[in-house]
Amino acid sequence: MGLIGEFKEFLYEYKVIPLAIALIMGIASTAFIKSFVDNIIMPIITPFIPGGAWRTATLDIGPIVLGWGAFLGELINFIIIAFVVFIIAKKVLNEEKVEKR
Repeated sequence: MGLIGEFKEFLYEYKVIPLAIALIMGIASTAFIKSFVDNIIMPIITPFIPGGAWRTATLDIGPIVLGWGAFLGELINFIIIAFVVFIIAKKVLNEEKVEKR
């Protein structure tokens, strides 16, 4: 078996190609969900944030400045992504309850 054959075997044995596809799909879905949060969810929340600028919303505690607006956006991104991954895992695994194995 030549070097190319060994390389192909390596790719199949360690499932490198499906992993690469999953990584690419994860990056694409993250960009999609981030856009959804930034352009759909946060404009709905913005009127309830003082000043209306949710990305730059901060909380000043003396010399400490907490940037809670950007954190809120990332938290919503994370929750949506985690929920989507949960739904996909549940459908792919065809289980009633996703359990730790």
